[in-house]
Amino acid sequence: MEKTLNEMITQNLRYEIEHSGKTKTEIARAIGVSNPTVSQYLSGRIQPTLQTLSRLCNYLNCSADDILEIKLK
Repeated sequence: MEKTLNEMITQNLRYEIEHSGKTKTEIARAIGVSNPTVSQYLSGRIQPTLQTLSRLCNYLNCSADDILEIKLK
């Protein structure tokens, strides 16, 4: 069964956050959201806005293409 877009984003964000070596608190402060909000991103309860996704990617030094699984042909 194919993953939904939300499942894919959650899984990819979880991977990047867990492998960043940064705590949820550090990430939350850096991107301007609360610690529970980062937890909700990790659980898939909510998705970050595009602006927040941009801040996350910059802070974690990852590509939004990787989070969104955008593949160029």
